[in-house]
Amino acid sequence: MTGPADARARGARVERLAADWLVARGLALEASNQHAKGGELDLVMRDGETLVFVEVRHRADARHGHPLETITLTKQRRLIRAARFYLQRNRLSCPCRFDVLAVTGLPPELEFEWVVNAFDAY
Repeated sequence: MTGPADARARGARVERLAADWLVARGLALEASNQHAKGGELDLVMRDGETLVFVEVRHRADARHGHPLETITLTKQRRLIRAARFYLQRNRLSCPCRFDVLAVTGLPPELEFEWVVNAFDAY
């Protein structure tokens, strides 16, 4: 039987693997698991001059839907609010974007689907 602690540990491992996967594709890790007002930022990365807020969504399989289906409008608003707070707290003013990295499978057999600029802040 798995509990919340197991789920958190698995989620943290998947986020570390996701960060490594993105670094291998040219992004630089700035921060992870940044708690901000109303939400959490999974990964904060740099793509050149652009600060990238990456939401990592994981599903062991697609039985309960694809991970990308979990990025609702409410979730987007929470991420935007958390990103604004992060920028303000760190006194940053730079181009930003929101990416989503959908991860399916169980380590070490993971599949990644990276959606660059998945949604806009409004």
